[in-house]
Amino acid sequence: MSRDQLFAQFPEAIAGLTSYAEWLATAGVERGLIGPRETDRIWDRHIANCAAMAELVPAQARVIDIGSGAGLPGLVLAIVRPDVHVTLIEPLQRRCDFLNEVIADLQIGERVDVMRGRAQDVPAKKADVVTARAVAPLNKLLSWALPLVAPGGQVLAMKGSSAPTEIEEAAKVLKNRTAEIVLCGQGLVDPLTTVVRVSS
Repeated sequence: MSRDQLFAQFPEAIAGLTSYAEWLATAGVERGLIGPRETDRIWDRHIANCAAMAELVPAQARVIDIGSGAGLPGLVLAIVRPDVHVTLIEPLQRRCDFLNEVIADLQIGERVDVMRGRAQDVPAKKADVVTARAVAPLNKLLSWALPLVAPGGQVLAMKGSSAPTEIEEAAKVLKNRTAEIVLCGQGLVDPLTTVVRVSS
């Protein structure tokens, strides 16, 4: 099971991941952040799938997570990668409230903050890595994400089988940048997590 593999790979994160999973299965469902049918798949489909991205994030990185929702993938990355600083951007207040409660419970507020708003309205904040999961098609997502990326940084967008098509459709936004499909999470998730990586 992904949970056991996750614990083996990130032993220092076991307590944090377990608490977060409990938050998702209870308050997350009660407040409509995840569907009730998702409770049986919290570890495999959500937490482990997002944790797989950790291998693509450089050490000590500043991360901005767009459209964080229930904290996927941004909060998971913050839990398994204590060396990074994560800003969670979320437009809906009830989701921001949930994120702030989880952050307080996990006592990680010194390196995770929540910003209410839309990515396109964020004032001059730059990150080494901008992440997103199930937010928008790549062409639209990149128009929001690329202005937030510091020079030499990258966008990591979690995608599925539509990734090649979305890259083609994002050609105008990409301009001279390269978008590559990266499969990550070997030994952690099956199927592997599909990420589109775009360097600034």
